[in-house]
Amino acid sequence: MQKTIAIVGAGLGGLTLARVLRAHGITATIYEGEVSATARAQGGLLDIHEETGQVALRAAGLYDEFLALVRPGEDAKRVVDRHGTVLFDRPADPGSARPEVDRGELRRLLIDSLAPGTIRWGHRLTSLRHRTEGGYELAFAGGSTARADTVIGADGAWSKVRPLLTPATPSYSGTCFVEIALTPGDRNHRASAAAIGSGTLMALAPGRGIIAHRYADGHVRGYAALNRPEEWMRPIASGDRTAALRRVAAEFDGWSPLLTAFVTRSESEPWLRPIHALPAGIAWNRVPGVTLVGDAAHLMSPFAGEGANLAMYDGADLAGELAARPDTEAALAAYEERLFPRSGEAAGRSARNLEVFFGPEAPQSVAALFDRPRPE
Repeated sequence: MQKTIAIVGAGLGGLTLARVLRAHGITATIYEGEVSATARAQGGLLDIHEETGQVALRAAGLYDEFLALVRPGEDAKRVVDRHGTVLFDRPADPGSARPEVDRGELRRLLIDSLAPGTIRWGHRLTSLRHRTEGGYELAFAGGSTARADTVIGADGAWSKVRPLLTPATPSYSGTCFVEIALTPGDRNHRASAAAIGSGTLMALAPGRGIIAHRYADGHVRGYAALNRPEEWMRPIASGDRTAALRRVAAEFDGWSPLLTAFVTRSESEPWLRPIHALPAGIAWNRVPGVTLVGDAAHLMSPFAGEGANLAMYDGADLAGELAARPDTEAALAAYEERLFPRSGEAAGRSARNLEVFFGPEAPQSVAALFDRPRPE
């Protein structure tokens, strides 16, 4: 009889894991706290890497469908200083090995590839315990429970599964994001939108920045980024939209009005996104029947562009091991043996790049980073 597999979390990592398991004829159940696939906005664009994310999509049998989601022309990059002076400007590459896709569209592709009933929506995990007779009991908000022989935590930064493996918890990196957005059609937005170019604009200075992406339909979405202590953020999260935007805009005093307009004229709720990270190189001893994928295993800042890619790769790699090995423990051990070094390297690079973006040499350091050729 096939052992039962519970995946906690319907993010990209958990969905890829379930999809690749299904491709091998293995059934798994995903337990997701959100009530539906559309309960929450899924964020902006992702560049899907040839060596990780695309490998996972091929393993999932979804590579051709992924190509249909690619947004050509939106991978352009522009770096400017606080006056708007262009320091680096790379046009879109039609043959990019890291094409851009919308995160929400990619997630929908993975959800639709699963058998009906695979995802149990509205199941927010509250506790997890090992059963003396083997396996695990999962308890959910509302009082329902489930049992599984193997549990995989794909439940993100504040994973409820992680404590079974390690006491490590995410730490605030010192950098916070505040969401910004402009809608097309407003003549007051045109000059600022044009300053972006056709892809992503990074306007940077030590300790702060404005990062904005221009979509093909004219919408602009992005973040104001600031190096500030956690107590500074509390008024931003208070709920007064006008006061929050005013407080953020004040941090960009003296910047070009074309750039500050992304904040002062933002039409988005100024949601606060503190950047947290787990220790680079996090690892744990083997615990029977449980492991982690994605941010639950290796939360890092977004400045290596690896979070979503590694989550999908983790899911595909783990699924392949579970399909190839009759011994579940051997499969989990083999997966973790590769997980730790690859995630440690990416997390270290991400931490270094965070300093490049907002450290004392910004924005020249960022222009130099993008001007550096990628290794073959």
